Amino acid sequence: MKLTVFSSDGKTSSEKEFSGLPTFEGDRGLQAVKEVIVAINANNRLGTHSTKTRGEVRGGGKKPWRQKGTGRARAGSIRSPLWVGGGVVFGPRPRDYSKKINAKVKALAFSRALFDRAVAGEIAVIEAFEVKQPKTKAVDALVSLIAPKGKVLLVDAPFTAEATRAARNIERVSLQEAAKLNTLDLAKYKKIVVSTKALEQIIARVNGGKN
Repeated sequence: MKLTVFSSDGKTSSEKEFSGLPTFEGDRGLQAVKEVIVAINANNRLGTHSTKTRGEVRGGGKKPWRQKGTGRARAGSIRSPLWVGGGVVFGPRPRDYSKKINAKVKALAFSRALFDRAVAGEIAVIEAFEVKQPKTKAVDALVSLIAPKGKVLLVDAPFTAEATRAARNIERVSLQEAAKLNTLDLAKYKKIVVSTKALEQIIARVNGGKN
């Protein structure tokens, strides 16, 4: 499969054939992509949301007024769910949202997402992320040459401290290590820029069956 390879300064590019990238036909793997993305988003949820029932809200032990003769509706507690400041009926409670995904499904989803982005021309390769000085302006100019618009994911193996410092203040740019790259990362960015070293790791990972 051919990918566009940019020089380290982003000013020159050429087409290069990369062997080892996954290939698919038809809809194979698309359902796996969906399942894995849903699972990743679910696993990122903290599940700490909580409300109090009428038994947990403080106060309300005394009956507000007598049962009959006031002309008002009957009331037994100021902490009734019908009252402001009362308990909540069927409100959210702390829970675990995590989902388990089979390792083979995760590997299939990753390969399919990688294939789809590569075929669409949305993966670009850069020879190396060489940042001599941690200057945000320099990294922004480099990224703009490769991907002028949209959110961009830069992938290296690993990033230098200078590159991390230089890129962290660019709003539309995110960084990810090749070893931690997942299906959601491949799906949510408009453009993915991968160093040659990172691409080698990704190809080895795909062919090795690791998710």
